[in-house]
Amino acid sequence: MKDIYTQFLNEASSFIPQDRIYTDELRRLAWGTDAGFYRLIPQIVIRSDNEEEVSQLLRLADRLGLPVTFRAAGTSLSGQSISDSILIVAGKHWEKYSITPDGEQITLQPGIIGQRVNELLAPYGRKFAPDPASVKSAMVGGIVMNNASGMNCGTHANSDKMMLSARLVMADGTVLDTGDPVSRAAFEVTHRDFIRGICHLRDRIHANPKLLERIRYKYAIKNVTGLNLLPFIRFDDPFDIIAHLMVGSEGTLAFLSQVTMRTEYDYPCKASAMVYFTDIREACRAVVAMKKLSNAHDEWIVKGAELLDYKSLSSVDDPVYVKYKGEVADPSGLTAILTETKARTPEELYQDIAAIEQALAAFQTYIPVHFTDKPEEYGKFWAIRSGIFPSVGGTRRPGTTCLIEDVAFHIEDLPEATAALQQLIARHGYDDACIYGHALEGNYHFILNQSFATQAEVDRYEALMEDVKTLVVDKYDGSLKAEHGTGRNMAPYVRYEWGDEAYEVMKAVKQLFDPKGLLNPGVIFNDDPKCHLKNFKPLPLLNEEVRMKNEELGMKDKGNEDKRTSGDSSFFILHSTLNKINRCIECGFCEVNCLSCGFTLSSRQRIVIQRELARLRQEGDNPERLALLEKQYRYLGNQTCAGDGLCSLSCPMGINTGDLTHLIRQRLLPPGSSGYKAGDYAARHFAGIKGSLRPVLTLADTAHAILGTAAMSRLTRGMHNLLGIPQWTPAMPKAYKIKDEEQRMKHEENTAKVVYFPSCINQTMGLARKSPVEQALVNKMIALLHKAGYEVIFPKNMEKLCCGTIWESKGMMDIADRKTRELEDALWEASQQGRYPVLCDQSPCLHRMRETIHRMKLYEPAEFIYTFLRDRLTFTPIDRPVALHITCSMRKMGLANTLIALARLCSTQVFVPEEVGCCGFAGDRGFTHPELNAYALRKLRPQIEERNIQIGYSNSRTCEIGLTTNSGIPYVSIAYLVDECTTPKKQN
Repeated sequence: MKDIYTQFLNEASSFIPQDRIYTDELRRLAWGTDAGFYRLIPQIVIRSDNEEEVSQLLRLADRLGLPVTFRAAGTSLSGQSISDSILIVAGKHWEKYSITPDGEQITLQPGIIGQRVNELLAPYGRKFAPDPASVKSAMVGGIVMNNASGMNCGTHANSDKMMLSARLVMADGTVLDTGDPVSRAAFEVTHRDFIRGICHLRDRIHANPKLLERIRYKYAIKNVTGLNLLPFIRFDDPFDIIAHLMVGSEGTLAFLSQVTMRTEYDYPCKASAMVYFTDIREACRAVVAMKKLSNAHDEWIVKGAELLDYKSLSSVDDPVYVKYKGEVADPSGLTAILTETKARTPEELYQDIAAIEQALAAFQTYIPVHFTDKPEEYGKFWAIRSGIFPSVGGTRRPGTTCLIEDVAFHIEDLPEATAALQQLIARHGYDDACIYGHALEGNYHFILNQSFATQAEVDRYEALMEDVKTLVVDKYDGSLKAEHGTGRNMAPYVRYEWGDEAYEVMKAVKQLFDPKGLLNPGVIFNDDPKCHLKNFKPLPLLNEEVRMKNEELGMKDKGNEDKRTSGDSSFFILHSTLNKINRCIECGFCEVNCLSCGFTLSSRQRIVIQRELARLRQEGDNPERLALLEKQYRYLGNQTCAGDGLCSLSCPMGINTGDLTHLIRQRLLPPGSSGYKAGDYAARHFAGIKGSLRPVLTLADTAHAILGTAAMSRLTRGMHNLLGIPQWTPAMPKAYKIKDEEQRMKHEENTAKVVYFPSCINQTMGLARKSPVEQALVNKMIALLHKAGYEVIFPKNMEKLCCGTIWESKGMMDIADRKTRELEDALWEASQQGRYPVLCDQSPCLHRMRETIHRMKLYEPAEFIYTFLRDRLTFTPIDRPVALHITCSMRKMGLANTLIALARLCSTQVFVPEEVGCCGFAGDRGFTHPELNAYALRKLRPQIEERNIQIGYSNSRTCEIGLTTNSGIPYVSIAYLVDECTTPKKQN
């Protein structure tokens, strides 16, 4: 590291803890990636915690002359949040907020995710106005600083229009709150020349009618190219101008530590229609007509109109497109406009629908226009719209990246400009590209599957962008960037789009705020006309080395098979998994569900690192760097990945990074290794292993009884830190074993039968020492089933059986599959070849069973009770608040609502803690890496204590141990709550 960075690091370490400063190779690489297609590797990454830290960091950087870039979620697409110097992250620690009593204003720190803001505002009937497609992953700081908009907010409700005030940390470290009179007065004293400079620029613009009109015209449509000049003509007060200059500034002017915004009314009544046209110009003319419609409240009737061209419709197998394609030789004219209207009442909604239908009657549509106000119906339309990006990106050629550009035209130019853009893209040979987007605002995205592997491909992209510039700017005077931010990608074109006068004003603003040019250099302002053609992100294929090894072994035609053989199992990895991961475009949408994001690495960053490792292995010219990254990845990437797979739920392409972790672990434990042999021995002697675990649990419980909780905790914590033994907690259960007579209990008079397979965890672990319940889960489940009139059948040789999850989580896939087959055979026999349903009392085990066993019906407790026992029991709900934890496996199986519905039959006060996803216990990881469990549940205890909840329920024994440890209240199976609240119903 250069001496100047060493000095910065030494001084920064005096006020920021070392665990939030990253200088290692691995994390610098991981944080050098955002959702865009560029990469820079920062020298230092700092996860900031508060405003004072950022202020000190900027003062230090200013004194040493070091560039600084800010980052929130990293979902921006044009290279705004990457740096080759100092990267300051403001994400997980920046989540405070306040809402006015009427919900009409909200004050936010930059690390709150946009969707979370909507959840906070929902009880007020309000919403966060900016609605980018990334709202479920993007954070407020990025949304505001990029002026990201979306389908409904247009230019009338974007961040610039909704902002009231901002709290900033200036380049010299000064803090300014534009909404605080005291802060403003102090700033006027310390930064008098700065205020004069803002006023001078304001007056200069107003004295130039041509420039004034230019600014008005450019911002009549969506436009984020360059700095935001609109505040100079909207406001007279210099502090209002300063605050609004932040919108769209992409971190080039100051750090946004807090923003206060107006919220927007959330209409309760909504309806949508997918309207099909056979000509794209006709579709755009219809949009122009709909844009003019207004209601009695002087509001636009049409709230959204999303254009989907024929390539977009084709990519998602739209049924109307399939039908049309079969009728005509050339289907390229088919275009859909997904139209949405909203209203206060059903009567107003129907009036608005009638007005839209009347307007559309003047245009030729392919099929009759039909609006629906049923969420289950219009939800399918919006699913089609949402599916375009992943569908196009997911079908790209391996090794290419998926680029999304966005432009905007004035509404009167829309029909001809849209057709011209479509022809331009086709002319450059982008046959799989598509155009879609916010037609009501004249704003389109076009997706390109682009390779930068050769100069010819780079040249093709450059030629396309030059022609796009000519079309958008020269012919239609539109916006080269409508909502994705200027970034590095459009920095060379800012002056060209705006002209010299406006550009010089932008440069003057930059000089006022950042006279040394240290904030996010290269973004918005870049003197290199080729800057958008450099620093492309490499995308090596993860399975390339597997293919090469297969060829070496003569397996050329078997690359997609799962062939784990004794000598080469590490090379016969699941190609289907790796091929899916190769489709990742590193957008970061997965991170909202990644429990280790902000702790070690996120799911996106694991893929970034694995790609670099794959590249190093394939090229073979830097074994030292390869060894270093593999060593650093061991804890940060492998050991602290829970493997829960929730990341797949928010990934546009359903990529499960947990699968990648399992494959990495498989590679580290090839057949013949000591770890693999131990796993194989355990599988073959499973009953004995379980038997040996029970005395260990008994010994721990005895020690707990003798030493007490405090002393036992101190002793075992020290042993864990020193020797690496599993961490004991007061929630550790006692030993348990099902008695033979319990397995033989039958109620032959009952005709209803169920095969009950208690998980190996529940066969071995009983209750904790201070458990609020009196029976072990297996006994409670048997009693509940008998109460409902069910005969319980146990599979034979139950002590030896396991679903295989234990081995899968360790990467021993073949052993896991072997154990699953043993279990399947036993369940098949016990269920009389699938005649009876099968119940497993542990949701993670049931999830794997469902993934691998398909011959019979399999259920976890909540689903089985809700499906089969609900009509056999009388529920008397208690008036006691209860907490509910929804496990990862329940979420992935789509059973979250079933668990909630069952709990609500039992209690009038069911609370599901917010922002608590995977608990991080991950089978045994809560014992071996309790810090992961604690981080995942860091937001749980305050919510429990605030509501004075005394007990929680879930459906995974290991998860319940971690939940009990980190919440301060006991967690037990949902079966206990059901049993408490039910009595047998008289059967016919």
